This record gives sequence, structure tokens and C-alpha cells, in this order.
Amino acid sequence: MQATEQSPPGYVNLAVECVGSKIMAFDSEEFLKNLTTKPGVYRMYDAEGKTLYVGKAKNLRNRVTSYFRAKGLQTKTMAMVAKIADIEITVTASETEALLLEQNLIKAQRPPYNITLRDDKSYPFIHISADQDFPQLRFHRGNKGKTGQYFGPYPSASSVRDSLNLLHKLFQVRQCDDNFFRNRSRPCLQYQIQRCSAPCVGKISIEDYQQDVELAALFLQGKSANVLKVFQDKMEQASSLMDYEKAARHRDQISHLRRIQERQYVHGAKGDVDVFALAEEAGRCCIQALFVRNGQLLGQKSHHVNNELGLDTATLLQAFLSQYYLGGEQYELPQTILVSDYNSEFEVLHQALEQRAERKIHLAKAFRGQRARWLALAAENAAVNLQARVAARSQLKARFGDLQSVLSLPQSPQRLECFDISHTMGEATVASCVVFDENGPLGSDYRRFNIEGIVGGDDYAAMEQALTRRYQRLKNNDAQLPDLLVIDGGMGQVKRALQVMAQLDLDQEINILGIAKGPDRKAGLERYFLGTTGVNIDGHSPAAHLLQHIRDEAHRFAITGHRQRRAKARNQSQLEGVAGVGAKKRRQLLLHFGSIGAIKGASIEELCKVKGISSTIAVEIHKHFH
Repeated sequence: MQATEQSPPGYVNLAVECVGSKIMAFDSEEFLKNLTTKPGVYRMYDAEGKTLYVGKAKNLRNRVTSYFRAKGLQTKTMAMVAKIADIEITVTASETEALLLEQNLIKAQRPPYNITLRDDKSYPFIHISADQDFPQLRFHRGNKGKTGQYFGPYPSASSVRDSLNLLHKLFQVRQCDDNFFRNRSRPCLQYQIQRCSAPCVGKISIEDYQQDVELAALFLQGKSANVLKVFQDKMEQASSLMDYEKAARHRDQISHLRRIQERQYVHGAKGDVDVFALAEEAGRCCIQALFVRNGQLLGQKSHHVNNELGLDTATLLQAFLSQYYLGGEQYELPQTILVSDYNSEFEVLHQALEQRAERKIHLAKAFRGQRARWLALAAENAAVNLQARVAARSQLKARFGDLQSVLSLPQSPQRLECFDISHTMGEATVASCVVFDENGPLGSDYRRFNIEGIVGGDDYAAMEQALTRRYQRLKNNDAQLPDLLVIDGGMGQVKRALQVMAQLDLDQEINILGIAKGPDRKAGLERYFLGTTGVNIDGHSPAAHLLQHIRDEAHRFAITGHRQRRAKARNQSQLEGVAGVGAKKRRQLLLHFGSIGAIKGASIEELCKVKGISSTIAVEIHKHFH
């Protein structure tokens, strides 16, 4: 026996024997005879050597044997077992270690039969900076490398921005970055609209500003009643001193804070709690997560997962939470985790979470009072979101069927790719490629192409370059091709796309559909071309809605990429990219000439007069601008 890949230190690998590069027929009886009873991780491979499934076990022999029993297996599990050509074993010291290794392998290999999280973005926080006279209140995502206070996690970036919007209205704490803050000579617009107290130009003392920051922190901790008391005391004090303008400002703060309190979910139950409830219907699953910090419900997020092996709800939820907390981003562990379903598998997860957190964590299903109501709320939202998802998928399937009908295709298209071009007067041209299947958008397959080497504004050349780069790569890698290629453009763009497909010998494999904008660019009045033939599609039909959806998504994705590229170019010095000209020489040039325009108009002899600029560099600068 031999290992097919190197094990982590301290682990032992066992695998069935391979002959050359061809895997022999898998003999489960012979393999199980020699299988250890120790804890560890098992990896199942298909005939092509691709990972089918990664699992952990307290007793490897018992767990792996259960996949090969004569009866009692789920149909989906039997389908996976039929594909097994090889099993690799990694022995660990404990079941907890096996769980940690399992999640790392799932994260790295993404086996099709495992629960895998598609959204790897870490959750956002609100950060109050430290070690500053005038701290900044800002949006934060990623590692908590900077000193200061962090509040969250919030379920989405929009919920953080909503909270920041309220905080700036209430406490007028600055949101600008340090570089902007240090270089102000007069208040910015945020001061004019009363969302900042303008500490940059001395409009507020350090002591008063620090007090505002402390009140903002109290508010984020859920202690809005304490904040309200401070505002009331300040209003009374200002009124007694006959500073009625200041008293009116505090009165408005009190009024605004009371309205916020009416909308907040703040309860007597304290502490940090994550709540997870699972709903299942027609083979589809939705896991709803609620995030509670200091008794305040910050928001919720739904995760739709595939149950490829037909696992029971408790096992499925345990597998999801293992990936959520251990296999992806290092999410913050709360004091308490509530779950809608529970079984013995959670005990190992509980130990692993406490080991990671280095403190006690309460993980259970049975709760009373407010925590039980939170769990019921999560369960209700999971069921509602799942029903909406099932209905949307059903509608999407009907749209694909209608598209097949109106285009007279031999079968329903399984994969659509749509291209669009975005630029501003020829500047920073970007092409987008978005991908849909019968489940909707496939975000992980989206691609952008920065277009170079064409005449600015030549959309035909931009489309040709994007299509060539995309499909030459797919062809070389023998990757999946679309059944229908959608072009956001009229007959001219379609003909250029047909030429590219013919050059790549893909014209017989991919149908090309063009979407030309209708009069006044109104939705529903588009004209369609299948190849060089016009097609009549009712603008209000399911097929038209599908095509409009993918076209709009391609446009959104292209214009976002274009704006990012354009902003990056405009934030860079025009001297960047000139060979031999670094930051110091750029500064010398600007000090000597005063502006980029003057540098552009300078001759080589004039450029040589600048300190540090040799004749060779002067020639490079002149060539760069001319």
C-alpha cells in the first residue's frame, strides 16, 4: 500500500494499491479486512482520481464498512458508493483532530458529496480605532490586525452601513481615513450636513470628542438606555445655562435615539448568541443564521446547501457548522450557539470549538424564554426562505424550457454564458462574462477581461478579444462549454462572435444569440438574433425574462469592473509605469514643473535639468507621453 499524497506531521496514511496511473477495480472486502479501528479521516476517490467525499470517524473500520452494507443505504449514498475506485485513510490521535483535518480537506478539495460553503467572505464588523485623539468609526472586514474595539459580526455589508449611518447622525464621529483627516484646512461636507463634528479643524475639543466615541461604543454594546440618560442630562444642563441651541441639538438626538430603540430587537436576554435552524423540503435545505450580540439582534443570513447523501437534519446541520466555524474563515465564536437539531455528532464539534476558542461555549438545542423565541424565529425564516427558493428555482426551470421552445433547440440549454463590454469614451475597457445554469447565476464562474491593444471605443474588437481569450482557454483545458452564448449587441456583434467561434472550430458546438436594444432602450422591446437569423420572442415571455436577466447581470458585472479599473487608473500618477521613475523622481519632477501638464509639454533637454533625471530617463519620460 502507498499514500497518494503527503500527510500532515503526526498522521499516518493508508491507501489501496495503484498500478501505474491506472486505479485497479476497488475490492471493498479486501480493503475492509485491513482497515484500522482507530479514529481518523477517510477520502473516497472516483476512477479519475477526483475526491468524491471526505469523512471523519471515531472508528474508521466501522464507519467505512457502513457504506458497503447490503441494505439500509440511502439511494444517493448508493450512487456515490458505485463511483468509488479508491479510498485513502489518515489516522489521527483523536476524533476531534479528525474533525479539524476533515474540515481542512473539505475546504481545500471541495468534494461534490460534502457540505461546502460557497460564500467564503468573512462577516463585516464596525471598528473604532484606538491610540488616537480623534478615533475613527469605520467599516471593517478581514483580520482584526488593528488595535481598537470591534463590534459585530453583522450579517451583511449593508447592515453595517445602515448602522454607521445612524451612528454618524447621532454621535458625529468621523468616518474619513487618516490621510484625509490630517490634510484638511476646512470642514468637509459631512460637517455641513451634521454627520461629523469636524475634529480635523478644531471644531470640537479632544475631551468632548472622546465622550462622543464612548457613547457610540455604549450604543453598539446595546446600552442605548445609558446613552439616552446622558443625552437627557446634557439637554437639561444646556437649558439651565440658557444655551438653547445646544439643548435643541440634544433634544433632536434624544428623539432620534427613541425612534431607533423602537425599531431595534433588544431583549432582556444578554450575551453573544449565534442561532441556526434548518428547514428541508423536496430534497432542498436552508439553514438560517441569526446573530445576537449583547441581546441585540444584528440581523440574519440564509445558507442554501445541497444534501447530496440524504443525511438526516441533525447530521446535515452538524456538517454545516463544522465547515462554518472550522473549515472556512475564522468566524468569531460566541458564548452560546443554538441549534434546531442535535445529535451525538455535535459532542465532537463542541469539543473542537472549545479547543479553538480556549474557553467554554454553550452549544445545545433545548432553551427557554427569549432564546427559544430566537430559535423559533430562525426556524420560521428558514422555512419561508426555502419556499421562496424552491418557487424561484421552479420558475427558472420554466424559463429555460420556454427558451428551448422559442429557439427550437433540440434540448433545453444547460449552461448560458453572456458577454458585455463597458468603457467610458474608450477608457479602461472591460468585458464581462456571466454564467447561468438551471439553478441561476454561477458567480464562481464569472470572469472579467481587461481589454488592451485596441482602438479606444471599438466594441467589436473588444468583444473579439474577450471571446478569443475565453474560449481558447476553455478549449485548451477541455473545460465545459456553454450550450448558448448570449451577446449583448446586434447583428454586427453576432457576426464577429461567429467568426471567432469558426476560427476556434467551435461554431458547431455553441449556439450564438444576440440581444439588440429596442427603441429608447425599453425592456421588452429588444430584438433577438439566433446566428444571423432574426427570432421573435415575446418581451413578456419567460424566455425573454431569462435573457433580460442574464443580459442585465452581464452589464452590471462589466460596469462594476470598468469603474474599478477606471478609478484605479485615475488614482495613479501618470508617471507610474515609466522605467526608472520611482516615487522620489516623480516628486522631483512635480516640484520642478508644478504639474503633469507641464511635464507632458517639456522637451528632453528641459527634463534633463531636473535633479536625478538622466538623459536616458528623460527620453523614457518623453516617449511615455508622446
